[in-house]
Amino acid sequence: MLIVVNKIESYICCILFFIIISSCKNPKENPEKTVIDKVEKIETPHFNKIQGFSLEDFRIDSNRVKAGGNLSQILQELHVSYDKIYSLGNNFKSVFDIRKIYPGDKYYILKTRDSSKLSKLIYQRSITENIIMSFLDTLNIKLVKKPVEIRTLTAVGTIKSSLWNSFIKNNLTPALVSKVATLYSWTIDFFDIQKNDNYKIIYEAKYVDNQFIGVGKIKAILFNHKGKDFYAFSYLRPQGKVKNYFNENGESLQKALLSAPLEYVRISSKFSHKRLHPIKKVYRPHYGVDYAAPLGTDVVATGDGKIIYAKRAPGAGNMIKIKHAFGNVVTKYLHLHKFEKGIRVGKYVEQGQKIGEVGSTGLSTGPHLDYRVYINNQPQNPLRLNVPSKDPIPEKLRAKYLSDIEKTKSELDNLSLLKET
Repeated sequence: MLIVVNKIESYICCILFFIIISSCKNPKENPEKTVIDKVEKIETPHFNKIQGFSLEDFRIDSNRVKAGGNLSQILQELHVSYDKIYSLGNNFKSVFDIRKIYPGDKYYILKTRDSSKLSKLIYQRSITENIIMSFLDTLNIKLVKKPVEIRTLTAVGTIKSSLWNSFIKNNLTPALVSKVATLYSWTIDFFDIQKNDNYKIIYEAKYVDNQFIGVGKIKAILFNHKGKDFYAFSYLRPQGKVKNYFNENGESLQKALLSAPLEYVRISSKFSHKRLHPIKKVYRPHYGVDYAAPLGTDVVATGDGKIIYAKRAPGAGNMIKIKHAFGNVVTKYLHLHKFEKGIRVGKYVEQGQKIGEVGSTGLSTGPHLDYRVYINNQPQNPLRLNVPSKDPIPEKLRAKYLSDIEKTKSELDNLSLLKET
């Protein structure tokens, strides 16, 4: 049976603390922010290639979605007829829901040079995705994705004050700090980091148009804490679908439930027995944790189990329930935008397997995931759970595992440490 403990909450707070600090840094110290600013520039030469047409043929203006604004208003101001707006909303739902635009998002207005007629409107849904709406000749909407390049990088450091300061000095991103803290949250107390603790990391970085946009998966880590080595290797079990992390002996670093089912921006609402409902304006229990995240963010199963519910529910919107293989544990995932292909009642899923995407269906004020955990039909605070460890590599497969990680382990061991001052 799961036991509520304060230590787990401390780990989660530690991770959030890292993220909060990152938002207060000077932009010059935050490479992810600098990259985003550069990608937004429409003058980048890669923009023409990605969109499939030449920008030189158009007069271009750019703007951002205002608070309370919507696409219908924007198009009306550009003298698009009601018939065309209606057609966009009804005939292209499978490509893009025109209701799903958000304040602060950028869009580009392309007009013909000869007649100043609106030709295209490009809505920048993310760094990698653009929605192109065409109005001349044939009315159309298409989604254009920029290719993401994955590069394998290494990071090393010796800690003199804190893990955070060490990462910043070595020009490493807050996202990587968060991933490391999350990965080791069950084995290392990051409030007890010692001077001269050190780390070696092999990880993936994502690039678009040759510019860094974010951290990918961590492939391997060697973290030395209080003179003891803590290895972590990303490894796919035979016939497995999702990679997990194991130490140099094949023992799992992961618990039976992940600490969170997604990579989130912030926690917008915590577990509570009495919370003012944001829509109904009445006090009622909120037996979950709300994770704010962009629309379409991947949502994964926090543990191995069987799907026992996957459909729309009153208030909860698109919801999935998973009955897990240990104890009498059920997890719920509410307000999903959509289910992953193949997700249905009776299907077995593995921990970390994608089951859907963040949405705002049901009673919701914006994109987020409401994540809930029940034990013996009783609601539990997901941020204060102590869960059992997952199974290690089976003994009969241990020799193969050790052989498979040998090269990566050698790469880690041979990385030279940087002495920090």
